[in-house]
Amino acid sequence: MNGTPQPSDLPVSLVAGLATEARRPEHADIDLLPTLEIARLMNAEDRTVPDAVAAALPAIAAAVEAIAERMGHGGRLIHAGAGTAGRLGVLDAAECPPTFNTGPGLIVGLIAGGPDAFTAAVENAEDDRAAAVADLDALQLAAADTVVGISASGRTPYAVAAVEHARALGALTVGLSGNRDSALASAADHGIEIVTGPELLAGSTRLKAGTAQKLVLNMISTITMIRLGKTYGNLMVDLRATNEKLRDRSRRIVALATDAEPHAVAAALDATDGKVKDAVLLLLADIDAATAAALLARHGGRLRDAVQEALKN
Repeated sequence: MNGTPQPSDLPVSLVAGLATEARRPEHADIDLLPTLEIARLMNAEDRTVPDAVAAALPAIAAAVEAIAERMGHGGRLIHAGAGTAGRLGVLDAAECPPTFNTGPGLIVGLIAGGPDAFTAAVENAEDDRAAAVADLDALQLAAADTVVGISASGRTPYAVAAVEHARALGALTVGLSGNRDSALASAADHGIEIVTGPELLAGSTRLKAGTAQKLVLNMISTITMIRLGKTYGNLMVDLRATNEKLRDRSRRIVALATDAEPHAVAAALDATDGKVKDAVLLLLADIDAATAAALLARHGGRLRDAVQEALKN
């Protein structure tokens, strides 16, 4: 483990000193409260999370700008974490292909213990620094890539080792932690520390800390995709329609972007093999599918730029 102290080796005072591990004395009798009152307490705690995220917005924005720059030159976005943090990273990666039509392997989620750890706890996996290195090496990590280490405590060995190894290889690194002055943030190019404080249940970081991580990961992936031209305004024009719900959404997006009648929307999507960007451009510029595809290719898939050029001619 490269000499890094493991959680079982750490002094109790050091672990107890983490905000994410602290106990709320005022909730010591929570198990005696009526169910509705417990729900109100949880809801009140959850309302503090957006403010904690807001305090870190400059750090989040700086990280996103750097990530978008790398991805614009062919880099990948890789999340790495253990337990809840790892599952949230995998979830974020899994949601991007249908939402933004990202290619296979462009956004990856690594979880300590491998895929089995997504649905069941894998004992001691979070302490395995060597596994983090091996998981990144298996992806053939490159300098153009970005690794986001995720850890509520900010000291999970798997997440810290992933960031350290990625940075040593020249990749961009982000450390997303729930505590101040964390080892994870210190190891990364961009440290993002969302301090949500003690949990309603002491140490249960799937609560506020997990909610904060989900919000930040939403920002990182969504804003990066916006910066890369994966949207048109606030419309998901790069979505991949793989079921009837998404096909219906595709029709609505084309209609919203063009104000075209339903029959024209359907015809445009048929002509472009269901590609929303192409259909929007076809209708706005009154061009055929082949011309729309060529225009988009020339502008790297950025619909707004393609529309502006088409309307000039």
